[in-house]
Amino acid sequence: MRALPASYYVEPRWAEAERACVFARGWHFIAHLSQLAGPGDHVVAEAAGVPLLAVRGHDDAIRVLHNVCRHRAGPLATQDGRAARLLRCRYHGWSYGLDGRLVAATDLPPDCDIDPSRICLPEARNHVWHGLLFAATGAVPDAAAWLADVASPPDDLVGLRHVARDVYELDCNWKVYVDNYLEGYHLPHVHPALNRLLDYRRYATALGRWHSVQSSPLDAVAGPYRAGEARYVFLYPCTMLNLLPDRLQTNRIVPLAPQRCRVIFDYYAAAEVADDAVAADRRFSDGVQREDQEICEAVQRGLASGSYHDGPLNPQREAALAHFHALLRDDYAKATG
Repeated sequence: MRALPASYYVEPRWAEAERACVFARGWHFIAHLSQLAGPGDHVVAEAAGVPLLAVRGHDDAIRVLHNVCRHRAGPLATQDGRAARLLRCRYHGWSYGLDGRLVAATDLPPDCDIDPSRICLPEARNHVWHGLLFAATGAVPDAAAWLADVASPPDDLVGLRHVARDVYELDCNWKVYVDNYLEGYHLPHVHPALNRLLDYRRYATALGRWHSVQSSPLDAVAGPYRAGEARYVFLYPCTMLNLLPDRLQTNRIVPLAPQRCRVIFDYYAAAEVADDAVAADRRFSDGVQREDQEICEAVQRGLASGSYHDGPLNPQREAALAHFHALLRDDYAKATG
């Protein structure tokens, strides 16, 4: 097993190809249903370069609309919100119902031939799994099939609430961040505090068709969580679910440039988890993220240096990474074949 060649992490042509051959062909995590509890509650997101807006309608249906006004491509929302009555473009004020239909266009003359009733925001496909909302913008596997062999979460995810968000911008290709997530091989060398929390000797990896799961016993003495198990679920191409006792952390990865990406890190917790425990979780996790950022950016510099082409993978410790690369190679082959 060998890693992807360095060119896939550096050259603009691969970043351009991935939008169509990887991201448009995949399902993307958008939000937890607690963020869309009532009519007008909405969450902004992005998938395959398409700005999206998930919203609960007055009919209680959840829709994932393109967050792109049909007038001149302005955004309907620039941040998450609650109880909106309408979706109003931030550019020229055109207003849409929560079902995506145009309700009003500002300052149209009486003799204008624009018919608002014929204008509607495009809608992405969506799927809800254990309280988590996913969306897709292109031709994708059936969501049920995509998730078919993913084991049910050990705790009730539906009953969690959203408690915090941190956003990181990294000077590395999005795949460098995913590669790093998909192996515990670096734990003793990069994450001393997290390594004390997990059991490196019993760290296990399981592979599915479109996902992988890394798991380890969790030591309650060494960190901000109660004893149990940590499960790190990766859903191809770019969704990460950290399942911890009474908690969920999600990572949304957004490519910004061939050698830059954004990580949107959300925290969810059960109702009984106290605010000080949430704060401790956030401090601990932020420290881990900073350590990951430092090593990922160093790896990107190595990939871009011209010194490295590809390297051998450890079959025991990097099986999930190899699985990710195999899925990527398959998508690349379809795009170039």
